[in-house]
Amino acid sequence: QVQLVESGGGLVQPGGSLRLSCAASGNFFSIYAMGWYRQAPGKQRELVAGITSSGSTNYADSVKGRFTISRDNAKTTVYLQMNSLKPEDTAVYYCKMIESDYVHQYDYWGQGTQVTVSS
Repeated sequence: QVQLVESGGGLVQPGGSLRLSCAASGNFFSIYAMGWYRQAPGKQRELVAGITSSGSTNYADSVKGRFTISRDNAKTTVYLQMNSLKPEDTAVYYCKMIESDYVHQYDYWGQGTQVTVSS
């Protein structure tokens, strides 16, 4: 069973920074990719940033230049450094892991962590 444990959310003023962490544990074959999504009230969940097993990254246009996704050497923990936060970044942030056994892919989600940007 795979577990994704997120941490690092909270309340921050506009222009501030937060760092989210997501640690994967349990039994899995191989991590194909990990990423962060967010969902604001009344809106659909959207991709914020992702990183593949090879290290390729991609970002939503709205966060480019402000957010940075990275991972640890074991490639089982992913981080999201969020700088220059704006009120519109307020959302529940979810970590996602895609496992691959080279035939199938399986998606796993974390429980979500609240990020609130407000003065």
